[in-house]
Amino acid sequence: MSQHTVRAAAEKLGVAYSTLKAWIHHGEVRTTQTSGGHHRIADAEIDRLLARRAPAALTRKRSAAPTGMIVVLSGRNRLRGFVDEIRTDGLMAQVKLRIGDQTLTAVITRDAVEELKLRRGDDALAIIKSTEVMIGREAVASPTVRTRAKRRASRK
Repeated sequence: MSQHTVRAAAEKLGVAYSTLKAWIHHGEVRTTQTSGGHHRIADAEIDRLLARRAPAALTRKRSAAPTGMIVVLSGRNRLRGFVDEIRTDGLMAQVKLRIGDQTLTAVITRDAVEELKLRRGDDALAIIKSTEVMIGREAVASPTVRTRAKRRASRK
């Protein structure tokens, strides 16, 4: 994973050098320090910061001219992020969308990728339309199960 100077990272993020330095000193940006005390910022941290700023970036890019594209959908479950990876094979494509520190994977047609002109690093929106949503939690062992396990372990 490559490391970037503060100046190079600020340029990639589209912010001023002084702004990024302030974020670092406030603990908002994870860095490593060289033996000389200079901060270096990893690609993953730059990606995290870009994903966090994606909603503001999308609102800035809106144009007043009509594009002929659908811009309003009824789906309410929208997740903003950026394209982390695209893999195409035959008629299908796997698109990985980075949303904060999480990754959402969608399988869509290759034609859809080409029509959307999706490229790695592009801002994108995942719209989830489903009639079923499952939610899970890790199970916590009940006290009786833990007691039985301790008894078995002590017999050995």
